[in-house]
Amino acid sequence: MTEQNQGDEDLYAREVAAEQRFVDRVQTRLEAAARSAQELAQEGHNRARLGHEGGLVERDAMVFQAAKRLATLDAAHEGLVFGRLDLDPELDPEPRYIGRLGLRDEARDTLLIDWRAPAASVFYQATAATPQGVVRRRVLRSTGTTVIGVEDELLDDSVETDLPILGEGALMAQLSRARDRSMHSIVATIQAEQDEAIRAPLKGVVTISGGPGTGKTVVALHRAAYLLFTDRRRYETGGVLIVGPSGVFMRYIERVLPSLGETAVALRSLGEVVDGLRAERRDEPAVADVKGSARMAELMRRLARQAVPGAPRHFRMFYRDDVLQLSGKELGAVRRQLLSKGRRNRQINQVPRALADALWRQVRSERGRERGYGEFVDDLLSDDAFVEFALAWWPAVDGPTVLGWLRDPEVRARVAEGILSADEQALLTKSWSEVRATHWSVEDVALIDELRYAVGDLPTVVEHGERSLIGTRGDEDEAPTREEVTTVSDRELAGRPGWSPPQHKIEDDGYAHVLIDEAQDLTPMQWRMVGRRGRRATWTIVGDPAQSSWPEPREAQAARDAALEGKPIHAFHLSKNYRNSSEIYEFAAAYADRVGLDADLPEAVRSTGVHPEERTVDDLADGVRAAVGELAAEVAGTVGIVVPHARRRQVQEWLESWPEHADDAAGGANARIPVLVGLETKGLEFDAIVVVEPDEIETESSTGRATLYVVYTRATQRMVAVREG
Repeated sequence: MTEQNQGDEDLYAREVAAEQRFVDRVQTRLEAAARSAQELAQEGHNRARLGHEGGLVERDAMVFQAAKRLATLDAAHEGLVFGRLDLDPELDPEPRYIGRLGLRDEARDTLLIDWRAPAASVFYQATAATPQGVVRRRVLRSTGTTVIGVEDELLDDSVETDLPILGEGALMAQLSRARDRSMHSIVATIQAEQDEAIRAPLKGVVTISGGPGTGKTVVALHRAAYLLFTDRRRYETGGVLIVGPSGVFMRYIERVLPSLGETAVALRSLGEVVDGLRAERRDEPAVADVKGSARMAELMRRLARQAVPGAPRHFRMFYRDDVLQLSGKELGAVRRQLLSKGRRNRQINQVPRALADALWRQVRSERGRERGYGEFVDDLLSDDAFVEFALAWWPAVDGPTVLGWLRDPEVRARVAEGILSADEQALLTKSWSEVRATHWSVEDVALIDELRYAVGDLPTVVEHGERSLIGTRGDEDEAPTREEVTTVSDRELAGRPGWSPPQHKIEDDGYAHVLIDEAQDLTPMQWRMVGRRGRRATWTIVGDPAQSSWPEPREAQAARDAALEGKPIHAFHLSKNYRNSSEIYEFAAAYADRVGLDADLPEAVRSTGVHPEERTVDDLADGVRAAVGELAAEVAGTVGIVVPHARRRQVQEWLESWPEHADDAAGGANARIPVLVGLETKGLEFDAIVVVEPDEIETESSTGRATLYVVYTRATQRMVAVREG
């Protein structure tokens, strides 16, 4: 080792040690803040012993605030201090440190600046062309609370300074890191164009577009953290909803916001947006195209107005000297009358009255009318046969129940007439006949939500003793206008097996902010679903049209425009590909050009010198195993295997029976070597990827070319495509 090299290493070690001393100081303050929060919680519990209501209220408030602070402090340990700014001494002689949260020292002076604070924005926005007073920008690389390295950039060489410039570039160091099963924060390496999107105006809609690997998803998540920091009361109270394409994707991103000190968000895949539902199964593309179509909104509206399949269609009773009957025609008229007044479930308490009115009009005998309408109603409500009929004819229904009516061929044909072709109806029949009644697909969830809004919330059980649903005010001969005073049907419903009041109401669906990732894939029906959650919200929408899996972009755009109607839009475009090596992205871009995709082609910022491989093999199982084994030995992180839908189980069995890598594959989507279909790779990235029979992926759906393009852009270092024969 030369004397010069030894001197450089000594200087580097001294700089790392100096930064470690600062990090240790911050950790001491963090521990003090945690103790203070714990003391606040204990003080809150002590207030409860005061013996009056005010003490209990104070306890709840103090314990809640302490718990929030402790959760924030606990989430911030990993890489708590990640940045340092050395400014022109004439502006500020003291360095500024940037971290995942803000802290003050013992004298209440700023010790650590929260990365979302305005004072930290220069850390991301300063460049050599516009240094904004910054001489040196330093990124601290840490493992836990230990500083393991520093990376410097000299931004203003016109200022006389003896500051050393060390390292090889923080961004490149981050990009070369091995991938694991989770997305990580980029808070230390946010680039200027990304920072502009993160700190965009709070009102309206922020759209973030860009090709693969530009960091759209992680930028959007950092924006969510920024919004919570900037207007915490609004966004914590109203809630932040983050919607992604799949459960695999949501598990991949779930650590990002907690690592930034934020936990007040709801992360839901498209199959989980509706409260109480959780769907992960995807329909085959042809079925998904039908279920996602905007035409289904009208079909669902018709369906919600249908008579309940299997409900009684006739009622007959004797009253004094009269035979009273409700035929199918008369019941249809009552049903239409009730539905004209509002949602089906909202009319449940009006059903006995509406049926009584229809029956009262048939009372003709003198003996029947002499006691008047009021006593007639009392007699009806004490008649078990009438009550059972009313409950069976107009039961409380929810979205899944009503969607299940389409299993009835007669109902399906009636509501689909003029909307769906016979072939499209057959696709739906096949879809719903092959699965259990409660095993809904991701595409079904938007239809259930449409029906949920069409029929209304399930009624809440309200007990009113023995009071009658229908009052007796009015004269003997006419059914008067009456106010609802109780819910007879509620009391009956309360005793039915499996029925309970809902815990989540339609009016609770709204959020203060809605973030949609992979927005180009949302169907018109899914846009209607998420649009209901964001009527009064601000939005962040992330997507790339070239990666769309929805075959009718104009139809989806119309539904998106309706969801965002009246909101100002702020558009941001990201132009640098930080994920793929230039070799991999050139391969993907060439494919996009060859098949006619109008792709946004960002510039890849790094090169590995290793080009993708295309292999043709005699035995597909052996070829896939060989490719996976080679890549698993060459990269330290994840190796994704992407397969056509029809081959998924087959490829999983190949790996499970392969002793060398059975453990790596056993965890499915959470394994180091997951097996995924093309659409499941949306938003994910791997160190290496094996694409099995890419031609089959391309031809398995009308948007297969876009799906294969997505697949080709998932790897950071290595990619092998394997075909048989």
